[in-house]
Amino acid sequence: MHMQEPFTETIAAIATAPGESAIGIVRVSGPASMTIADRLFSGKGTPPSQRPGQTFLHGTILGDHGVADEVILLIYRAPASYTREDAIEIQGHGGTVAAKRILRAVLAAGARSAEPGEFTKRAFLNGRIDLLQAEAVLDLIRARTDRAAQAALEQLTGQLSQSFHRLYDSILRIAGDLESTLDFSEDELPERIARDIAASTITVEEQFRSLLASWDEGHLLREGASIVIAGKPNVGKSTLLNALLGKERAIVTPIPGTTRDSIEEQLVIDGYTVIINDTAGLRDATCEIESEGIRRTNELLTRSDIIIYVLDGSSHFVESDLDPVSSLSTKKTIIVINKTDIISDKYNRSFVSTWSPIYISAARNEGLGDLKAAIVSHLGSLNGVPNRAVISERHRQLLISAHAEIKEAALLFSGTDSDPSLAAARLREALNILGEATGRVYHDELLNNIFSRFCIGK
Repeated sequence: MHMQEPFTETIAAIATAPGESAIGIVRVSGPASMTIADRLFSGKGTPPSQRPGQTFLHGTILGDHGVADEVILLIYRAPASYTREDAIEIQGHGGTVAAKRILRAVLAAGARSAEPGEFTKRAFLNGRIDLLQAEAVLDLIRARTDRAAQAALEQLTGQLSQSFHRLYDSILRIAGDLESTLDFSEDELPERIARDIAASTITVEEQFRSLLASWDEGHLLREGASIVIAGKPNVGKSTLLNALLGKERAIVTPIPGTTRDSIEEQLVIDGYTVIINDTAGLRDATCEIESEGIRRTNELLTRSDIIIYVLDGSSHFVESDLDPVSSLSTKKTIIVINKTDIISDKYNRSFVSTWSPIYISAARNEGLGDLKAAIVSHLGSLNGVPNRAVISERHRQLLISAHAEIKEAALLFSGTDSDPSLAAARLREALNILGEATGRVYHDELLNNIFSRFCIGK
């Protein structure tokens, strides 16, 4: 952990969401926190600045025009606070007005308004958490399911940080061994050093693969799985979307081509957030608008995590009807036979049996449980190990870049025209790149990009 010179400014913000609530909290952090508390708080006994940390007091906050609110004042002494600074939290009544009255009094007493994420940014800069843990705070706030919240908590407790630190330390050891070779000529280079560097590189490769493999899970947890409902016109795609959502979201008519553009909705299935797209029916269309909708459908098919491909069980269909998904992975495709309530005698079961289709009647809400179970099963296969700390897209890009430097270093060291000096430089660059993940290496642009996404008050 790094430390920096203490901050000279005291910051304050409302830490609770706007609107009606039972309680409203104003958070204050910085060197003047206790002075501000003494100036504004009125209660029995000694003033707040004379009280120990982890205590709370009942009283009132005084504003420009008398009492601003009746409050509970919580006292935190550095370093035992969220920011590792002296801090106070003023808990007053909820609603849109009471907290604002308290905040105005705090700002008038010498604090300034906090920027988005500034409390967590100070926690990072003061060495309480690393950058991975700081990002986990945002992930936890934005979590839409228990699975996403659990993964964020694992990251917040330092599980992902430990993985990155182990990788960093492994590369640092390789760099140290490699630097030691610079004092030897090629003929004098001890065989042990070359052997140890080669073995260590294999270990690092495994650590990279393990971390990169968690991105798929992180993508699903943070952004939600993309599911596309596709098929020919009038097979019941829009009816299925409405049935899954439990509301009339898409227009349903017997006219082919009613849906001409994708309709996107979000829901949670067994703890997974999914983004479901109802799409234009796949056929040879003469209408320019419908053709554009079909083109977009085909794009979604290639980008989606899961495809629900719907066939009409009330009509005869042939194997070529599966052409749009025949070249796609069966791991991401679920074949659904719809309209089983009016299934045709001419229905061809033979060629779809290899896909293990799900039989439903979207109009009657029949078979939806089986479909949801199939979706969860597919998500589980994509997800790998659930409920663990997982990397984000930022971490993934840093790992890819650092990995490229490692592979280049290995070539420079072990090739016929080996150059240990250049290889060592590549390893140092890999360390700098990995340092950006945890915050060992950082710059203002990086911090601004991360913390600007936080809410004010966190």
